[in-house]
Amino acid sequence: MSAPLYNTDILRLASSIPHHARLADPQASVERRSPTCGSRVTVDVRMDDAGRVADLGLEVRACALGQASAALMAGHAIGQDAARLMQTREALAAYLEGRSDDLDFWPGLAVLAPARAYPARHASIRLSFDAVAQAAADAVRAPV
Repeated sequence: MSAPLYNTDILRLASSIPHHARLADPQASVERRSPTCGSRVTVDVRMDDAGRVADLGLEVRACALGQASAALMAGHAIGQDAARLMQTREALAAYLEGRSDDLDFWPGLAVLAPARAYPARHASIRLSFDAVAQAAADAVRAPV
């Protein structure tokens, strides 16, 4: 726990969330809440014909770690398919739970490494990744 939990990089990410507006016509929307801290993230997606995220919209009401995580997710989710987003969700959970030390599965996640030592923060960090994975999966199953 040598690195500060709320550092400049996390605060910078928290204040610069891309796609931080709900979509007018999403194919799927998923909201996730953290029962621990009350953080809430809603993710809207539209998928392209190849089953990849083509458009993304977010509403984020979370702590700085949840906001930073949402910024990292939103910065790279467009172009990803549901399977990749599900794999990312599982890899993030494995990292936070200590079952893996790998953070190379998604760009920028190393900035959140200090939060691994704070299990009460894990739910907020996972919200946006959980929501986008579910929204993408729901959109692929939904009729167009």
